[in-house]
Parts: sequence; structure tokens; C-alpha cells
Amino acid sequence: MDTATENQIDKLLKASGLFPDIEKPAQNISNFDFSNETILITGAAGSIGSELSKQLTRCKFKTLVLIDIAESPLHDLMNESEFENIPNVNFLILNITQKDALEHLFQTFKPTIIFHTAAYKHVPLMELNPLESIKVNIFGTQILADLAIKHKIKKFIFISTDKAVNPISVMGLSKRISEDYLFSLDKSNSTLFLTTRFGNIFGSNGSVVPLFKKRIETEQSITITHEAISRYFINKAKACQLILQIAKNDSDENKLFTFNMGNSIKITDLVERLITFCNKKQVEIKFSTLRAGEKLHEDLVSENEILLPTANKDIFIVKKRKNDVFPKTYLKNLSEITASMPNKDVKSILNSYLEHI
Repeated sequence: MDTATENQIDKLLKASGLFPDIEKPAQNISNFDFSNETILITGAAGSIGSELSKQLTRCKFKTLVLIDIAESPLHDLMNESEFENIPNVNFLILNITQKDALEHLFQTFKPTIIFHTAAYKHVPLMELNPLESIKVNIFGTQILADLAIKHKIKKFIFISTDKAVNPISVMGLSKRISEDYLFSLDKSNSTLFLTTRFGNIFGSNGSVVPLFKKRIETEQSITITHEAISRYFINKAKACQLILQIAKNDSDENKLFTFNMGNSIKITDLVERLITFCNKKQVEIKFSTLRAGEKLHEDLVSENEILLPTANKDIFIVKKRKNDVFPKTYLKNLSEITASMPNKDVKSILNSYLEHI
């Protein structure tokens, strides 16, 4: 989404009264000093990856390595004004499931911090393509994490989702399995693994907000999958600032974090406010049924987790009540899935993971 449209949506959402904290965060991120760090961002052309990249241009850093498999979005990012006259920024087309290419990248650039944002994230699409979700979201993360340990990366920051809590979708399951794999890695190795888990991003690629806005402006009907469905939302700039703050965490313990996203917002309330502030009256709201993998409400923590405060009121530690042993043989089962296997059988194998957590 272009910056002008994004700013317009921010203003509209702020005016709706549903999101009192929609403003861009006020903290001066130029105080974040990464001057000794070579920073690798996967999925750099995506919503979170691109915002992290842009925020880092206002910080001190040694080198930025921005990778993505999507050529046109990465090309668009490369031509953003934030990167004008900024030295030591590298844009690379790279698939995170290709271990040899990643190995070459690690040997060439010697990154010290990794922000792993690359993922397939759209729930309905991943229900139809579960094998791709496994390959990218799970095995792509495993390959990166194992290489991070091998090359003695200082910090590995993984971007997860609230859909990983009590997961029912392919996407949520793939993220939960990745979370647990990272958490299981030996704490004695030199790499600190940190995971951030949060809800929907305003204006992200594929977000419902710009989709709703477009349909409202043309007075087309809007279909919501359930009258009571709700979601947590967070501002993209704020989320990325909190991610950078976590990256400055000097703890020597692998941790899982979530953010203060306020109250869960009913999608019907969101649509009705958007209609009002777009000054439209002829927009019909229809209701269908929940799609495969779709929850009525998202959760912040599971029954096995509790929230602990930090010095920052917007950041919480997610503490597990008991630490389960990650079933590494389960990854072998996933690796044996073939392209010819029916989607329902792939989903069944994914769901079997829940027996271990």
C-alpha cells in the first residue's frame, strides 16, 4: 500500500474512536544504536520487514542486508526515499528455504542480528496450500535458526502472530511449531532467540482495512464472516519500534513477547465506523460463515501461558507455566509430506502437533 493511502487510513481509524493509540509512536528511535551490527531482515519487502528496514535507516548501523523472494515489492522498497544516500544497504532476491543460498549469504555478509519476518500469513490461502506453509513458515525458520547457531549470530528475532495461540489454522499451527522449535534450542549456544507475537497490522499487505475502505468508497456491499467476529490490531510503526526495542534486550534467556494491543475490536464496529467517516450511506453489510481455519476471536495467551509485565507498558513477556519438550521427530514427519498428499491429510498431520503441547 502506498504511503498516502496508509496515512489516510491512519487518520480515518483515529477519527473512528476505536483506536486511541493509532498515532505513530513518539519515541526517538535514532537512540537505538546498532552501529556494530550487520542486520539481516528476511521478508524485507513485506509489511513488517519494510517498516523495520525504514526505521533502521534512522538508527546507527553497520550494514543492512534486506532479502525477499518477491522481486517487484523489493524493487519498490529499494526505491523508497528512506534509502536515498544511505550507505551499506544490500537488497537481495533470496528464498529462505534454499539452505545453500542462505549459507553463502551468511559467509559473505556475516550478519550479527536477524529479524525473521518472512512468512506466508494469509489464513484462507494457507488452508488451500498447507505444504507451502510448512516449507516456508516452519522449515524456512528451522534452516535460518540452525544457520544462526552455526555462524554464532548474536540475536535472532522471530515475528510470530496471535494466531499461534490455541491454533486451528494451517498458518497459526505453522507459526506455533516455529515458536516452539526456537524455544527448544539449547540456551547454552551463543545465539539469543527472541519471539514477538502480536495481532493484525493496520494497513498491512492484504489487510481487511484497505479492502473495506475501497468497497465502501465504491458503495459495494461488505461481507463479514460472523456478526461477533473480533480481532486485535496494532499500528505498524509502533509494532516495529517495539520489535527494535526488544532487539536491544540484553537478557541471556530466550523469551517470547507480546504487545499491548488494547481491546479486541469487533469487525462490525470497525466497518460501521469506516462507513460513517467515509460519509457513505448505501453500503450493505452481509454475514456469511467462518472460513476454514478462521477463529471467532483471537487469544493473547494459551492456558499454559501467563503474561508478565516489563519496564515498557506496551511489552509483555509470555511465560510458559511448564516447558514441553519439543518433539523433533515430528519435523521428520513433516519433511516426508509430498505434493501429492491431499490437503486434508496434510492438515491432519499439522493438527497432530497439538497432542504434544
